[in-house]
Parts: sequence; structure tokens; C-alpha cells
Amino acid sequence: MRTETPWSTLPARDHLLAGAGGAGGAAGAPVLDVVVPVYNEEKDLEPCVLRLHDHLARTFPYAFRITVADNASTDRTPEVAQRLARSLPGVRSFRLEEKGRGRALRTVWTHSDAPVLAYMDVDLSTDLNALLPLVAPLISGHSDLAIGSRLARSSRVVRGTKREFVSRAYNIILRSSLAARFSDAQCGFKAIRREVAQRLLPMVEDTGWFFDTEMLVLAERAGLRIHEVPVDWVDDPDSTVHIVRTATDDLKGVWRVGRALAVGALPLDRLARPFGDDPRDRGIGGVPGGLARQLVGFCVVGALSTLFYLALYSLFRLGAGPQLANGAALLVSAVANTAANRRLTFGVRGRGGAVRHQAQGLVVFAIGLALTSGSLAALGAASGSPSHTTELAVLIAANLAATVLRFLLFRAWVFPDRDGAGDRGSDRGRDRGGETAGPAHAVAPPAPAAVPVPAPAAESTHHLRNAR
Repeated sequence: MRTETPWSTLPARDHLLAGAGGAGGAAGAPVLDVVVPVYNEEKDLEPCVLRLHDHLARTFPYAFRITVADNASTDRTPEVAQRLARSLPGVRSFRLEEKGRGRALRTVWTHSDAPVLAYMDVDLSTDLNALLPLVAPLISGHSDLAIGSRLARSSRVVRGTKREFVSRAYNIILRSSLAARFSDAQCGFKAIRREVAQRLLPMVEDTGWFFDTEMLVLAERAGLRIHEVPVDWVDDPDSTVHIVRTATDDLKGVWRVGRALAVGALPLDRLARPFGDDPRDRGIGGVPGGLARQLVGFCVVGALSTLFYLALYSLFRLGAGPQLANGAALLVSAVANTAANRRLTFGVRGRGGAVRHQAQGLVVFAIGLALTSGSLAALGAASGSPSHTTELAVLIAANLAATVLRFLLFRAWVFPDRDGAGDRGSDRGRDRGGETAGPAHAVAPPAPAAVPVPAPAAESTHHLRNAR
């Protein structure tokens, strides 16, 4: 997986103001850059761009640009794209020498100067009246990404039974395997804020049709806000998408992303937003950052760990004395508790420092063992042969006291907030290879020298060879 992004958390979203460029983006940087990825679309490309340009010029109140991203077409598509770029203001052509819709979107979005980036399929199956509702939450600063949904209740969709079944089955797979909550990953109608794309795209590995799904899953897991727009959609009967091959590649992508998320191989903390996304939230003094969220997470993990511990104790008690059963149950549950709190409560991802954290967790375990074992010893001295129910009651009370101390030690010693801002950057930023996230004001790395960066108002054709 791609994890080389060097930044810390995202800045707060701001409302984008209409610039002086006017419709078409002829002067100044456009607010919106709509990418149309194409491969051998010499027949449909020109009607698509003309219709899209006319719609934006008539209805869109901000400066815009349309970028044709040619995926190594072998027909006359490049010529049509160049002709459109010369004849229409705010239209440009991008040429890539390698196929892959995801590759095209990553390349164009990475080098675009527009604060809002979108894309749509060349067949324009989605009704264009949904374009402004799609990008409005991004322009206003409300959301990070926006997607068109054909599966929303108010959507109106015309397509065959086969495609409807495949789409809904894929949605069920995403919900069951990756816990996805968005409704439609495959609709070719999406938008993203540029600062989010700069952080998110380097983590997306797929270069084909799974690009959309991977981008949305990572964004959702990072806590970014995804806005969904019900769309009117009419199936293109001449679509060149190979359903079986695409479905196979998507399933492979689901397995790869699920495995990466399970082992914490992605630095999703770099996509975190400040709480409330309001600068005032970060200026409140005297309140430890993330305390409420950590308390909730710790309580949930603690409750589950206690049930796990009691089950183990009851099991071990069948063949051992109370002290041995308590020690073994506490040891196993302590390892599981430390691992769960490391990942879920304190947000430490990756394998860096895992051994140290477990060692410190065992010290905390020793303290809990002393409390619970001491309680058992005191109970035995006081009553001689207490019942199993009494033993459990005493252990629950002792565990409650140990839990409070465990949280304080975890927060202050095992997983300390070293930067003082509520962000676990010193531990969470370390991911594969020991890479550490840089400060929030770090400057983005320059574009590779082999890839030309288009000027804001450029209308000419740009050639990208061997783009990745």
C-alpha cells in the first residue's frame, strides 16, 4: 500500500468563495475541475464535453474546468480531445500512455489547481442536474467527499436486471466485509476536496475500477465526511465495462484493503479532521484532547475484556485453584486488552512500538494482578472457603478499581500524548518502515519532474508518459 504522505492532520474546511475568473475558468484558477476519463471514445467524447460545458456555463455559479483524461486510446480520441481543448474555453486534454481509470484520476487530480475535483463517465448516464448538489457540500466546507448514489430510495434508475443485481450484491459485500456505510461505490459521479485528495490518493493503490471503492473505504475509516446525492441514472447499453473481470478485480481489492486495515498498515490518522472542524474547538484550554472519545473507547474495551476475563477465570477454575486461575485469566485478557486499547482507544496504528506497548501493558497487568490477588487473599483470610459467586463479586469490585488506574496509566505512560495537542502523532504517525508523520504545516512534496504540472488556465494538451 502507498503510505508515503508525510503530513499530520488535515486543516479545518473553509467555504470557497467565487473567484473573479467567471464561467469557464478563462481567468484565474477554477473552483471546480471535472475530469472525464476516456478510452477509445472517439464517438461519444465530443457530444459529452459539449453537453457538459453547456450545462456548466448555464448553471454553475463558479469558475470551472473540464479535463479530458485520455487513457492511452488507440483510436481518434486524442484528436477529438485536442480539438475540443482548442475550441472551448475551460477545456483541456490530458494524455496518459498507460490504461487505468484510477491512474488517470490520480494523475489529473494530483496536479490540478482547483480546490474541488470531480469526475463523471463519458456516457453521461447520470443526469447533470445532480452536479451542483454533488459539489455544493464541498464548496461550502461541509463535507470532504461527495458521491452520486443510484441505490438511494429517491434515485431514479433505468438499467437491466443483471447490472442491478451485480451492483447490489457488491454493495452487500462491501458492507459485510469492510463495514462500508456508503451506498454506491461504483457510480461514476464523484467529487473530492483537493486538500483531502493530496492526503488520500497516495494511500490508494488500485489504478483501475476499484480505485473508487478503495478511496471511499479509506476516507470513511479515517472519519472523513462523505455526502451522498440521489441521482437519476440511465444505463448505457453500449458500455465497454467487462462485468466478470471487473468483479474479480474488485473482490481482490476488497481482500487487499481489508487485510491492510486489519493489520493497521495505513496511516489513516493523517486524514483526521479537527473536532467540529471549527478553529474555536482547538482553542479550548484545560480540556485534554480526545479525552471523551478515549473514555468511551476504554469503557467499551474494558467491558468486553471483563467478560472475557470472567469467562476465562470460570474455565480455568475448573482445573486449578483461584490464584492460578485468576493469574492465567488476567494475563490472557491483559494482552488482548492492551492490543484493543492500542488500536481502538488511543488510535495507534502500525506495528511500530507494539512490543514496547505490550511490555508496559504487562506492568499495568501486574498492578491489576496485585489488586485482584490481594482481594482474593483477603477474602480467603476473612471467610475461609468463600463460594464461587462471592469470589466473582470480589473480583469484579477489584477489577473496577484496577480499571480506573489502568486508564490513567495507559493515557499518561503507555500511550502518552507527546505533542500536547490531542493527536497521537508520535506513535500513530509511525507506520510501515518506521515513517513518522510530519508537522501539520509541512509543505507538500513537489510533483515528479517527469510529470508536467498544468498552468491554471492552460488549454493545451499535456502528455504524461509512464504516469503512475
